Amino acid sequence: MADNLVIVESPAKAKTIEKYLGKRYKVVASMGHVRDLPRSQTGIDTENNYEPKYITIRGKGPLLKDLKKEAKKAKKVFLASDPDREGEAIAWHLSHALGDNNDYYRVVFNEITKDAVKESFKSPNEIDMQLVDAQQARRILDRLVGYNISPVLWKKVKKGLSAGRVQSVALKLIIDRENEIRNFVPEEYWTIEGTFKTGRSKFTGKFNKLKRDKEKTKLKTKADVDNVLKELSGKDYLIEKVEKKEKKRYPAQPFTTSSLQQEAARKLNFKARKTMMLAQQLYEGIDIKKEGTVGLITYMRTDSTRISDSAKAEAYQLINDTYGKEYTGVQKEKKAAQDAHEAVRPTSANRTPENMKQYLSRDQHRLYKLIWDRFIASQMAPAVLDTVKVDLSNNGVLFRSTGQTIKFKGFMTIYIEGTDDAEDDLNNRLPELKEGETVTEEKIEPSQHFTQPPPRYTEARLVKTLEESGIGRPSTYAPTIDTIQKRNYVRMDQKRFIPTEIGEIVNEQVVEYFPDIIDVAFTRNMEDSLDAVAEGEKEWRQVIDEFYKGFEPQVERAEEEMEKIEIKDEPVGEDCEKCGSPMVYKMGRYGKFMACSNFPECRNTKAIVKSIGVTCPTCKEGDVVERKSKRGRIFYGCDKYPDCDFVSWDRPIGRNCPKCEHYLIEKKKGQKAQVKCTNCDYTEDAS
Repeated sequence: MADNLVIVESPAKAKTIEKYLGKRYKVVASMGHVRDLPRSQTGIDTENNYEPKYITIRGKGPLLKDLKKEAKKAKKVFLASDPDREGEAIAWHLSHALGDNNDYYRVVFNEITKDAVKESFKSPNEIDMQLVDAQQARRILDRLVGYNISPVLWKKVKKGLSAGRVQSVALKLIIDRENEIRNFVPEEYWTIEGTFKTGRSKFTGKFNKLKRDKEKTKLKTKADVDNVLKELSGKDYLIEKVEKKEKKRYPAQPFTTSSLQQEAARKLNFKARKTMMLAQQLYEGIDIKKEGTVGLITYMRTDSTRISDSAKAEAYQLINDTYGKEYTGVQKEKKAAQDAHEAVRPTSANRTPENMKQYLSRDQHRLYKLIWDRFIASQMAPAVLDTVKVDLSNNGVLFRSTGQTIKFKGFMTIYIEGTDDAEDDLNNRLPELKEGETVTEEKIEPSQHFTQPPPRYTEARLVKTLEESGIGRPSTYAPTIDTIQKRNYVRMDQKRFIPTEIGEIVNEQVVEYFPDIIDVAFTRNMEDSLDAVAEGEKEWRQVIDEFYKGFEPQVERAEEEMEKIEIKDEPVGEDCEKCGSPMVYKMGRYGKFMACSNFPECRNTKAIVKSIGVTCPTCKEGDVVERKSKRGRIFYGCDKYPDCDFVSWDRPIGRNCPKCEHYLIEKKKGQKAQVKCTNCDYTEDAS
């Protein structure tokens, strides 16, 4: 019989750990939290020093009963929940729910490997009440905000709405960006590009300035361009200056939670929630046959880029053996924001993505490869680039040409960090040019441009902005982004967030009546206060009291002064085919839809469809219309459904393939689009 009971959160984690500890230990799962605040009420006694009322979570009663039985039989109870504030709180709640008759020991490990787990059981600790208090303070603050603002919104705007400390800031960021775009006034500007020839080689350069101008010459209009072109004399250009430099490019740090979410969104097209779910699976353990079940990555909720000495040594050896000593490097680490965890890294550098592929699902493998590549690259030597800057002149008109070539790839052999914007050409090579020589102009091309508004937020860009602003914690970003989409406050269009009408209405009310909630500086200071609680520098009830004294009057004012907003139904301009009453547009969970105005007598509803002006390629009779899935993803189908079952995620373009006569679709990848055949290998660039 097992003398020791070990309680973890999940069955997967329990299964992995039990193999390491042997017969004297029984490992069971609590399935996350066992106690929480009640859902039916606020559960915070604001008159009694903010005392929380914790209850057993509905449905957890039988599980808790079994855990109590097991704890009674054991000599020692080890609480092995995750190594963060949430995990510490789970351990504390378990100790209260199971009673005072047991000896409780807290064990934490950053990775689920045999050595790490066994080591942690050699030196168990007590529950860290500072971390518990920091989690309690966050939970209570979020409950006070959500359970006070949401009912006001239900009463004054619409049922089912909500507001929150982090979600309201995220929504405001998206709406502020949309307003910037709406108010943006494009400004005209011009560029002049020249193509030059020396011997058999050609290269390009851009107009830089007129030599007589102290500042860079601005080209705002066609007249400015004409003035520059008038100055040119003949087709010979003098190479005035050639500046060559060697530049080092350093690898990105290993992943934190936030940077992992951002990079997985950019490179793998994963939503933050999916990234965290897959990372959890890799952390908790994968059966890799000969070794058994083992955690493949370290704990995935971390703000740190720290790497253990043993992990560095293993990576050094692998890089040295695989690529050679010149590829090894030493990197500086950023100080952790709130904890002393390691970065997200593979538990062993020797478990390469190629070796692990057979044990992982496709998406698990893609995420593991991203984590492994980033970690190994972070321990490699910088890349060395040869850069060259050439200044050319013709009668006082200066052009500049720049180029760079990779001299030594270093870390770039394995990995280059992604970006939301276009990458610079790393191999833009210029011909060998010398100061004093002359090159010949082949053509000069002026181009008109207009300034562009700032881009809408992608999920990666929103996560990065929240982190840089000090809003929330990386572990909260995935549920926050989920919530604003589920509430229909925002929708996705080409992987970018656009606020909805209801999102703008809610934001308007929160901005007017709860200014602190959406103030970035206020929210950031609150995060700092929670960190201070975790460090033992502040008392958690004091943090809540400081907030609530300013918040309570705002709630009272909103209840009294916020006017009831009636979201009027817009007429569609057609009648209901069932009862003849006018159809109207209504706002639902997944956006607008058409409904009969004679509700509830008539319950006829229809999805809003938009014709794309293409005849259905299947039945040749119906029109192809744009539809939305329940998750808000756009797809295309025939308007004669269900009689015709044509459906496509990609937009048909209304032409047939010149090779095989099947229909063509427009395939989008990021910001690029290509026309492809649905049957053969024919492709063409989208215009």
